[in-house]
Amino acid sequence: MRDSFTIPKNEFVAIDALKTRAIALGTSVKKSELLRAGLMVLKGLSDAAYKAALTAVPTLKTGRPTAADKPATTPAKAAVKVSAKAAPKPAVKASGKAATARKPVAKAPVKKVAAKKRVARKVAAPARKPA
Repeated sequence: MRDSFTIPKNEFVAIDALKTRAIALGTSVKKSELLRAGLMVLKGLSDAAYKAALTAVPTLKTGRPTAADKPATTPAKAAVKVSAKAAPKPAVKASGKAATARKPVAKAPVKKVAAKKRVARKVAAPARKPA
């Protein structure tokens, strides 16, 4: 089954670290396989250990994060975004010609005759004999 869920970034990074650890041990693992293995380990715990594991996991808000929930951009990233917007666009192309607005070019209609011929050739081809 397919599903989606919210996971903190540090725990998502831990998945990558566990995948790398598996490679170092000589096996490859996908994220879904790693999560399924974790479920199998949780299933085998005693009730006390299972409860302790559940209480160690912080509760997250469900659903997609809102703009207020997302981390603010760093000043360096914000400066790059501002400088990219503020940079003037060149009026001359690299070829030396002035940039002009071009009208969209209408595409020529596709000939249906050619498609029919291809189908006819496929049908007319003789069947191969088994060797």
